[in-house]
Amino acid sequence: MKRINLIAFSSLIAIAASATAASADKLTLYCSAQEDWCQLMARSFEDATGIDVNMTRKSSGETFAQVKAESSNPKGDVWWGGTGDPHLQAAEENLTESYMSPMRDQLHDWAISQAEGADNKTIGIYSGALGYGYNTDLLAANNLPEPSCWRDLLKPEYKGHVQMANPNSSGTAYTTLASMVQLFGEEEGFEFMKGLHSNINQYTKSGSAPIKAAGRGENTIGIVFMHDAVKQAVSGFPVKVVAPCEGTGYEIGSMSIISGARNMDEAKKFYDWALSADAQNLALQVNAFQVPSNRGAETSPSAPDMSTIKLIDYDFKTYGSSDERKRLLQRWDEDVSTLPQ
Repeated sequence: MKRINLIAFSSLIAIAASATAASADKLTLYCSAQEDWCQLMARSFEDATGIDVNMTRKSSGETFAQVKAESSNPKGDVWWGGTGDPHLQAAEENLTESYMSPMRDQLHDWAISQAEGADNKTIGIYSGALGYGYNTDLLAANNLPEPSCWRDLLKPEYKGHVQMANPNSSGTAYTTLASMVQLFGEEEGFEFMKGLHSNINQYTKSGSAPIKAAGRGENTIGIVFMHDAVKQAVSGFPVKVVAPCEGTGYEIGSMSIISGARNMDEAKKFYDWALSADAQNLALQVNAFQVPSNRGAETSPSAPDMSTIKLIDYDFKTYGSSDERKRLLQRWDEDVSTLPQ
């Protein structure tokens, strides 16, 4: 009997130890950057800390929707990457947690400004300018002129040759919509989006998909962040990158800790690690050509030179707010997406 009790007791200890191990040293990461970068960040953090990472990759619009849907029972711990606007909206709706990282003194001012504008519920991890790229072979094969401005994309000869993401699912596409409104004024900006709609061959779910399709020869012109177009060009595809002549918007890619995170200590460890120069230098291994937020991190010589691009004074606070984002997306749904093509 004593032996049976001892075996049972030992089994209980083993089960308890197993349960403790199962609940500790884990992190659920929601990632909105490119897939290979997301995988590299997850595996590198595991190697650096021994913390197991369960990573899910979705576009920033999709991730925002998921975080909001799960708010009463959060399943994610950290949301890393993707355009800043949905991160700012998540902060405004208290879906993310305020955190002051000890790494802040290593960051560029624009990364800190992103945090301060959101009560420190998000922070900038990289920046990148909006633009487009085109497949030079397809452009020549279709005898199309080389575009250099936003308005060029409205020309009737480009009908069926332009692709962008849906702004409801993609932070890149929402930045495009918000940039046109700020660049041309709201009414003229929506007229631009209507004219562009006539030439669109497909609205994709992911923001980088249009230029990947252009690289493969399945699409001619892709509206994307310029660093995504650079990646295709550097990879050997016949893609030329354009900084539109009128000026353009830009993103501050962001990171947030999800409110009610089950693994809060691990979330803060990832947050601090992801702001380090070493972690941000990992971008170079996967040809991610954004400008990193840590002042000591390396920027690829192939990355777009932000100082030479005509950037608008993008109003992150306004266009990252919940009300404005919802309003613009609703107007796009009603006034643009319903139009015939």
